[in-house]
Amino acid sequence: MRSLKHLLLPALLCLPLLGPAHAADSTLQHWLDGTQRSEANRTRDAARKPAETLAFFGLQPGLTVIEIWPSVGAWWFEVLAPYLRDTGQYIAALHAGAHNPPAARAEHEAIEGRIARQPALYGKVRIAHSPGLPDSVAPDSADLLLTFMNLHNWITDGNADEVIQEFHRVLKPGGVLGVVDHRADPARPAAEQLKAGYLREDDVIALVEKAGFRLVARAEIAANPRDTKDHPQGVWTLPPSLRLKALDRERYLKIGESDKFTLKFVKIAPQ
Repeated sequence: MRSLKHLLLPALLCLPLLGPAHAADSTLQHWLDGTQRSEANRTRDAARKPAETLAFFGLQPGLTVIEIWPSVGAWWFEVLAPYLRDTGQYIAALHAGAHNPPAARAEHEAIEGRIARQPALYGKVRIAHSPGLPDSVAPDSADLLLTFMNLHNWITDGNADEVIQEFHRVLKPGGVLGVVDHRADPARPAAEQLKAGYLREDDVIALVEKAGFRLVARAEIAANPRDTKDHPQGVWTLPPSLRLKALDRERYLKIGESDKFTLKFVKIAPQ
């Protein structure tokens, strides 16, 4: 006989994105509209849909939220940090380990510079590091952990299992892991797509669930059917990277940002 969990899970995955967690959040909208955001970041809202994405993951005041590897452009940082400043806690888990040291240095300088220049907005940000998250974040203490377009790096480096296990350790039982990344074409070889920066969605689900999480919802918030996923410089051919610079620039701007999956997992409570 199938368990109740197995009977309910398919229904959960098909639920519409409605309910209290998706109600309009005026405080979040205030910071999305705020002058602390750069114009370059604002121009990406149509592709990234931050309000919808954060509502889908269940963001609300009072939570302890970890963002893994905030970008040099501080895209989510400049919204999440002020949103959680007075009620809740935002933890920036900066780029650590052996992966791409120049990128790590640039990220550290960008985020730490923001905190130093604007302490009124960012002075309550806690700094952690990933890998190594449990060194500065207590076990079972975070409500929500978010990672945006990072998982393909850890899979390439061969330490994805270790990193995801650290996520599991610091999240509370029932805490949410939100994952957004570039979605591969399942008809093409996985290794070829990974080299281009894309991941097979079902492979990601299997990888994360192996670490003690359960997928509870998936969304098409950042989907882009115009992305053919066969670009000469992989996902970095598209905006915002535009690695080919002027070559076919208008073509890639018309395609827009990559096709992305949005996955919501919960940490399974011990039995």
